[in-house]
Amino acid sequence: MRGFPVTGTGGRVEYRLARNAVVSEFHKGRLSKLDVCDAHPELMRAARNVGVPLAEECPICEGPPLVHVTYVFGPRLPSHGRCPTTATELARLCRRADEVVCYVVEVCPDCAWNHLARMYPAGGRHRESASAGRRRNG
Repeated sequence: MRGFPVTGTGGRVEYRLARNAVVSEFHKGRLSKLDVCDAHPELMRAARNVGVPLAEECPICEGPPLVHVTYVFGPRLPSHGRCPTTATELARLCRRADEVVCYVVEVCPDCAWNHLARMYPAGGRHRESASAGRRRNG
């Protein structure tokens, strides 16, 4: 697992195939660097300051290692989501009574490549079903 560990037991959606398609189109010359390196300034700030480094170089600029930035959205969180800075903070958000949705974005802090890596629900009923599973198996 790369980045923060995934918590919760809900359906996890991976976007690796979509990512590979975009990278392939870029390398074939069908997409320009301007098309794929368009990270929002706030995402770039988060990538530089709280991104979790990966052991993978950027597929576009082949420069510095990529980072994962996680955003959590849900009730009683800011409309722009919360960007946890530590695995402990993410775990606390995922233990909430309200259901939250976590989005993990892959970002190159150098060239602004970004792509949604995965999303998964946590908290709420997902937290409860994880506890029930541990009780049954424990």
